[in-house]
Amino acid sequence: MFFYSFETKKLNFLTKHKDLILYGFSLAILLFLLKWIELHFVIINHSFEIYVGLIALFFTALGIWLALKLNKPTIIEKEIFTNKKGFKLNEIEVQKLGLSKRELEVLHLMSTGLSNQEIAEKLFVSLNTIKTHASNLFEKLDVKRRTQAIEKAKRLSLIE
Repeated sequence: MFFYSFETKKLNFLTKHKDLILYGFSLAILLFLLKWIELHFVIINHSFEIYVGLIALFFTALGIWLALKLNKPTIIEKEIFTNKKGFKLNEIEVQKLGLSKRELEVLHLMSTGLSNQEIAEKLFVSLNTIKTHASNLFEKLDVKRRTQAIEKAKRLSLIE
């Protein structure tokens, strides 16, 4: 009974507002056609700008892709030498390299992060003396930088 009354109300609504529904539907179709025609005119009138924009987007995407491919982060793994049991100076390497006690002191102070000036003040010597000791250390350890000297000295058990 309820179903029948709902259908009849629906049918009555459609027949009663038939003109209004057809008018709304025809307006929707006309609006769609006008927008479609407008889109075609925009594309025809501005085709050069559209093509340039698409090419620009393509090359932008290509540039981003290349940048991501070429700039991969580089991970460098390096072995770190530690002596957890207690430090024991490698006397054989000290004699083999010909390091003096003062050079060992300078090397140890370098490993603590002190500058040449700070090392000179701590050992009560001139800055030029420390530079000479550092130069001799670099030559004897066959390195070019402080960080290389410290790393090699740790590896050879010359410092902690």
